[in-house]
Amino acid sequence: MTPSARVAASIELLTAMEVNPRKPADAVAHRFFKERRYIGSSDRRTISDLVWHIMRHWRKLTWWLEKQGFVQQEHIQQIEQRQKITSRLLVGAWLLFDGLSLREVIDLYKDGRFAVGQLTQREIKGLASLEGKALVSSAMPYAVVLEVPNWLLPFLEESFGSDIEQELAALSMPAPLDLRVNILRKTREEAYAALVSEGLYVQKTLLSPWGLRLKERTPITANTLFREGCVEIQDEGSQLVAAMTGVVPGMRVLDYCAGACGKTLAMAMMMKNKGHIVASDVSASRLEGAVKRLRRAGVHNVERHLLVEGEKWIKRRLKSFDCVLVDAPCSGIGTWRRNPDARIRLVQADLEELVHQQAAILERAATFVRPGGRLIYATCSVLQRENTDQIKAFLTRHTVFRSVPTLSLLVPKILRQKDAVTLTPRRYGTDGFFVAVMERIES
Repeated sequence: MTPSARVAASIELLTAMEVNPRKPADAVAHRFFKERRYIGSSDRRTISDLVWHIMRHWRKLTWWLEKQGFVQQEHIQQIEQRQKITSRLLVGAWLLFDGLSLREVIDLYKDGRFAVGQLTQREIKGLASLEGKALVSSAMPYAVVLEVPNWLLPFLEESFGSDIEQELAALSMPAPLDLRVNILRKTREEAYAALVSEGLYVQKTLLSPWGLRLKERTPITANTLFREGCVEIQDEGSQLVAAMTGVVPGMRVLDYCAGACGKTLAMAMMMKNKGHIVASDVSASRLEGAVKRLRRAGVHNVERHLLVEGEKWIKRRLKSFDCVLVDAPCSGIGTWRRNPDARIRLVQADLEELVHQQAAILERAATFVRPGGRLIYATCSVLQRENTDQIKAFLTRHTVFRSVPTLSLLVPKILRQKDAVTLTPRRYGTDGFFVAVMERIES
């Protein structure tokens, strides 16, 4: 593709994301490229990098454009004489801040079959005022500099304190590609050697005993190791959540919010396919999507179950599980490295709804834990409201539970010394996760 065609494709992809605001950007991009197989791997990478850079600097770019008289879509009715901030403008603004001159940017906006179309005089005038400026301005509000919604800033300050800038900077960096070796199929050493022999730069993860980290993103799903179920794509932090459950062969385990069964697969591996895991969820489509993964991994001690309120299955299994994992729905702030668009989509009403939902899920899940059994609560969030506040409130309501450290020797000692762990990219090089372990001490 020509540089102009790449710009056009980037603008088209950004527009597709704007049209689907509730759909994750990576899902939109996957479909976008699937429908355009003529775009080669090198061009896909260039287009994706451009779009994701814009996502990571969205608030700063829109702040500059708003100063030039452009406004975001939700304000267009109030200020009709101004022009909307478009994907065309966002791409042009980023290219300027990334080092191109205005003349070079204008030259990329060409007419033609695979081009984006020339910039209007209005667009050129707005972009011209940005030339030579630094992306960060002393006049910017603090939330804009940090690339977070205004309403969210106090919650993040509560969680990170004086480390907020460093922590959010780490959450803004691109994430590596982590793999979990399925030791039902191969050892980590064998998988490591196989990937190295293919010329890939691979490192063993420092915290997870099963993890491998690729320096560069690669289409691993086409790799033989992946197709044969020897490796799964899973962030090191997510692997540690599974490790902290401490499950062993022979246990009865409930993965209460199993989704597509990523952590279920890891626990089945820990249990060496012995014992029984129930992977439950309220979404039939998510559970159905796990079938292929379970089969590919050689897992056969997992039963999938669709949760339906009031069903007899629930009553028959109360207080019957040795371990219950609640990987609760959350704000997903810990995944911002992979999903920078989530910063833009998250609204305060979502957080309030999630907090109530998490508490309700914990209440229901706790009823399945047998006396002496363990309840593990996890989120991919870094907010106290979704994490430590939830646990404190739960333990206040339920004195039959207590916080305890993990039993798992698979977890590094530094994490075994705590009954609740917060992982962040800055501290541990993982996605952001919270994990708390609790034990039912009375019937």
